[in-house]
Amino acid sequence: MMGGSPLGLFRLSRRAQDLTKSWSAGAAVGRRRSDQLLARRLVSSGAFLPRPGPGSFTGDDVTVVVPVRDRPEQLRRLLTSLDGLSCIVADDASADASLTEEIARKGGASFIALPVNQGPSSARNIGLAVATTPLVAFIDSDCVPSEGWLSPLLGYFDDPLVAAVAPRIVPAAASSSAPRSTALGRYLTARSSLDMGTAEGLVRPLSRIPYVPSATLVIRREIAGERLFDPDLRGGEDVDLVWRLNSAGWDVRYVPRCTVAHEGPTGAGPWLRRRAFYGTTAGPLALRHPDSLAPLATSAWSAAVWGLTLARRPLLALTTLAASVFILARRLGGLVDKPGKVAVTIAGGGTAKSSIPALKGLTRAWAPAFVLGLLVPRIRRAAGLALLIPAVHEWWTTSAELDPVRYAMLYVADDVAYGTGVWAGSLKARTMRPLLPRVVLRSRVWSSRSLRSQLGDHDGEDSSGPGQPPSP
Repeated sequence: MMGGSPLGLFRLSRRAQDLTKSWSAGAAVGRRRSDQLLARRLVSSGAFLPRPGPGSFTGDDVTVVVPVRDRPEQLRRLLTSLDGLSCIVADDASADASLTEEIARKGGASFIALPVNQGPSSARNIGLAVATTPLVAFIDSDCVPSEGWLSPLLGYFDDPLVAAVAPRIVPAAASSSAPRSTALGRYLTARSSLDMGTAEGLVRPLSRIPYVPSATLVIRREIAGERLFDPDLRGGEDVDLVWRLNSAGWDVRYVPRCTVAHEGPTGAGPWLRRRAFYGTTAGPLALRHPDSLAPLATSAWSAAVWGLTLARRPLLALTTLAASVFILARRLGGLVDKPGKVAVTIAGGGTAKSSIPALKGLTRAWAPAFVLGLLVPRIRRAAGLALLIPAVHEWWTTSAELDPVRYAMLYVADDVAYGTGVWAGSLKARTMRPLLPRVVLRSRVWSSRSLRSQLGDHDGEDSSGPGQPPSP
């Protein structure tokens, strides 16, 4: 069976195949240890996506922590939407802290304040320190959860290895029936930097869902201590948290069927400044997680095929692609019924499907350099295509309520602002890692330290086991 993120190949015995079919139909895992270990491997590798029903946790088990600085009207609106939940408002030195406290008290929330501005990480941490419930939900004051947003998230915490669950963050305009009056509003509805898309799954670095924003995030209190977010990070603290949880062996899940509306910048200037700020977080994150941050991660075979194609060597590119299919088919011999067909799917299809995402990642980080390249006649065409192809592709594949010309212009401005921030943050942190592609020579076998320590070794029956994930 192929699945997971990153893609893995699982070798299943006949009995394990029967089990996975029954689980897909909704059957319980059962108490047999080998069955439980198989289920754990499939779920914690992303090959199986759990869809839990109502679990053992309820709203009474959740405390909402709202970090806030100013934004009195947004805070009042949020607390109204959270009626019935226990709330703590953590003030990060608002200009009028007494007004923030008054709104919190009237909204039925507890109030705690920092004496000086220390950033959202510190505000969340002081709220967390006084929360006593098993689960804590962090919600920024410029958010409004949809009705029934919390209940579907709680069932995931019956899995003891799930540390955090995140809903989908959508632009406030997207959650409203009112028409988006500006081109920027329509663009952000289609491409918000906080919206991780419609596909659920595990959250892991260098995967399809590499992080989730902390605009709304529910966490298991027991993992946190009193300092969950890094107070030294004024931005990117949510990415850092998710990656630290991953490194410790925990699972983080993204559940897009639950949505929270976010009110972001509405003007072009504030929006571009926000995008540039997000980019500056790449440098500090690279110092903390050197193996998790890259504009793209790809196999050496795919990189060679793309490089030869760009160098206008189509015959060599096809030869390289054929060689990767052949070698992978040899590796899969005896593992699957049709190794050639599987190898074509992975090596051939994977290289083709990943070309545009790879270009998007590179363009986002290197956009300032591509803009400068427009001034050089010899590379002007290549630089222009690098900037425009991702924009046109995304306009074509999304339901953006905007014409392609304005969408492309905003897309390129978005990338340039973010890329400028990446360069500035990298220079300040004295690292080039956020700008360098990561080329993988061979994928490692998936494993989880937490899984090994909690579940121990296999109980003896050879019912399953993850094979070496194929890397063309």
